[in-house]
Amino acid sequence: MTGLQKMRGLSLLGVVLATSAGLVPTAARAEEEEKPFTLAGTAAFVTDYRFRGVSQSNNSVAVQAGLSVSHESGLYAGFWSSSLAGWGTFGGPNVELDLFGGYKFSLGPAGIDAGFTVYTYPGGADTTTFVELYAKASGSLGPVGVTGGIFYAPSQTALGNWSAHPDSAIGDKEDNLYLSGDFTVGIPGTPVTAKAHIGYSDGNPGLGPNGTSIAPTGSYVDWLLGADVVVGPVTLGFAYVDTNISDTSADWLRLQPNFSKVPDGKAISNAQFVFSVTAAF
Repeated sequence: MTGLQKMRGLSLLGVVLATSAGLVPTAARAEEEEKPFTLAGTAAFVTDYRFRGVSQSNNSVAVQAGLSVSHESGLYAGFWSSSLAGWGTFGGPNVELDLFGGYKFSLGPAGIDAGFTVYTYPGGADTTTFVELYAKASGSLGPVGVTGGIFYAPSQTALGNWSAHPDSAIGDKEDNLYLSGDFTVGIPGTPVTAKAHIGYSDGNPGLGPNGTSIAPTGSYVDWLLGADVVVGPVTLGFAYVDTNISDTSADWLRLQPNFSKVPDGKAISNAQFVFSVTAAF
């Protein structure tokens, strides 16, 4: 029975009496003593920080960390941060700091997660900060876990067309829509989980006042195929990431003012194998 300690020489009757007298914690009592708040954190090393298929670290390594607190009611809040380079520096800083909050609950067989993310770039211009709302529904189709998401950034200055675009105007405000689908399936008898992702971005066709844009080419598709391997508290991730932004397309030219190519000439929206090591605590 959960909570009972093995005691030498104590008869079965003695255990029952001790439990009924409140001398030995029962499973129910242990459950009652659980704290209403849960604190969780992660630290990660990635060979490339890809955000919706486009590199934010100039096709180079990045370090990331996050911390969140959740309440038994379903409410949660926290932050997540990553180092940046090249196109992803957004106005000069070398770090991205995201603040988020939301609420998780069940709706029939589906799990619902709704909230917001505030994207900030400490050290950059004020107009680099923007807010995005999201809603995600998750469930399962047989052995396959499925999550669908809608992410919407309302019209705001940081996403305005301030670049060399026909519709560009200082002070312009634009919005952004991102739709995503994620799929996972565990490999029986192994610590391996296969994963796949597809996303569609539709937003400002250009770059904001300091390069901020979450759909820099106006609209595009990104996808990912990979696997996660759990080794104790560490997760090893492998993924092949790509977009449909072609090197020869007019859309790709909109990335050029902000370090669209790394020294080896490879575009930051081209296909890339990404390896990650994530520790949870």
